[in-house]
Amino acid sequence: MSVTPLLAGRRPAEAERRLHILAAAEHAFVRHGFHAATMQHVADEVGMSAGNLYRYFPSKDALVEGLCQLDQAERAQAFADLMANHHQIKPALRAALRQHVLAKPPEKARLLVEIWAEAGRNPRVAAIIASVDADVLAGLEQLMETAKAAGAASRELDSRFGARFFLAFAAGLFKRIATEPDFDPEAETPMALGVLNALLAGALTPDSGEGARP
Repeated sequence: MSVTPLLAGRRPAEAERRLHILAAAEHAFVRHGFHAATMQHVADEVGMSAGNLYRYFPSKDALVEGLCQLDQAERAQAFADLMANHHQIKPALRAALRQHVLAKPPEKARLLVEIWAEAGRNPRVAAIIASVDADVLAGLEQLMETAKAAGAASRELDSRFGARFFLAFAAGLFKRIATEPDFDPEAETPMALGVLNALLAGALTPDSGEGARP
């Protein structure tokens, strides 16, 4: 999640204030930890009273939803850029893996992991995260289909499986970035790119279960 790029340009004052509040919320969640952060922490971060903050966002859940909506807009643009570059989609996917996963700042990765943990306690946050995951899966599946049509991925690739696998793989990397102080993105890049190559080549497939042992 990142609010800063969306603060550029001229917007109505009300919308601009909401964006500044969301940026402050992101900072407060990183500073205090998502579960421990309070609406007062967010109000202090943005420099307004808690009562005024509640006029814009009635709860932490609403702040999470607002951050996810901004993230969705950025993600939609990233997917659109990738598909517009379909003739070079494989190197574009490799660059996106580096930029959007391996280069994730540790504090942002920790915030993601904390919000995922909160989803296990809070049904509203769980619903928000489920919606985000569904959106990501749809975008990834469309990318897989685009890669197949462009000849950059095997026609044997099951795009739905590829999307689900890649989402799980990226989540695992985010967890490592969040929890391993010595995580080295450059050292992990060959492994991550190798996995992406194998996926696009159709070398990673779901196990049907036939003949499989527990």
